[in-house]
Amino acid sequence: MFEPLREKLSLLTDKLSAPKPSKDSSTCSFTDSYRVFHGRGNLYPDLNMVTVDWYAPVLLVTLFKEPAQDWLNNLLLVLAASAKGDNIASVLLQHRYLHDTPTQVVRGELPESCYAQRQGLKFELSLGDRQNVGFFLDMEPGRLWLERRCAGKRVLNLFAFTCAFSVVAEAAGAAFVLNVDMSSSALNRGRKNHRLNNLPLRGVSFLAENILKSWGRIKKSGPYDIVILDPPSFQRGSFVAEKDYAKLLRRLPELLVPGGDVLACLNAPELEVSFLRQQFDAYCPQANFVERLPASGDFPDTDAEKALKLLHFSL
Repeated sequence: MFEPLREKLSLLTDKLSAPKPSKDSSTCSFTDSYRVFHGRGNLYPDLNMVTVDWYAPVLLVTLFKEPAQDWLNNLLLVLAASAKGDNIASVLLQHRYLHDTPTQVVRGELPESCYAQRQGLKFELSLGDRQNVGFFLDMEPGRLWLERRCAGKRVLNLFAFTCAFSVVAEAAGAAFVLNVDMSSSALNRGRKNHRLNNLPLRGVSFLAENILKSWGRIKKSGPYDIVILDPPSFQRGSFVAEKDYAKLLRRLPELLVPGGDVLACLNAPELEVSFLRQQFDAYCPQANFVERLPASGDFPDTDAEKALKLLHFSL
């Protein structure tokens, strides 16, 4: 049952024990964060409630469903035998199915600080006290998409959370980024992420507002060359994709320059790509569909319609 997990952990430990690449190598450093094991994609029916993420030097194992005690005991044995080596300082087990999302320290100690790392950039994490650690590994195709086209551009980052898109955009030479999120604490973390990477804030702004009620303030810094739409799929009292995505799309023509680009994100397994396509057709017919971005190879899924959807449109 646990063999696929053992294999992925073995690959990680082999990677950590290999010589570090030279500075001029194109190979990612062993410190770069990635998903080690993605059971949520249903490739492994007996392990479909488990994910394992590497945030050097921490291994974070997340359970999305309450397991039987024997199963859990066997998982702990697998982690003890496979997740070993001096480069793995801590192994954490997050019980995501419980209301307060408790995190159990399986090995080592809960570190005072830990960071997601990506191609020389770093992002502060919250481990042990929150459901979301502060950085979404599956969004890497979207970050690459933005990185390749944002130089000299003005970017609007809606539902910015901790501003990972903004950090990537500024590091890649964006002229201006406006980050909008209703959580001021998330935006404060975003400011800190910029400072962690020695990025000046003079070309970056932060707006703590309910997006659906703040279009006037958002428009003041426009028009924009690129708009990122990355809303929660369901957040009671804030945003429900099925009824609220249309409200975003109606505003795009007044936010974007002609020919501007949109990255529309949707992480709702119950909504298919056709939902977003139909929403654009109905509420922003000026936008042309360009492509669906390929999913990250670290997040294989038996059903692409249930996986994260990242769609590129051009106005």
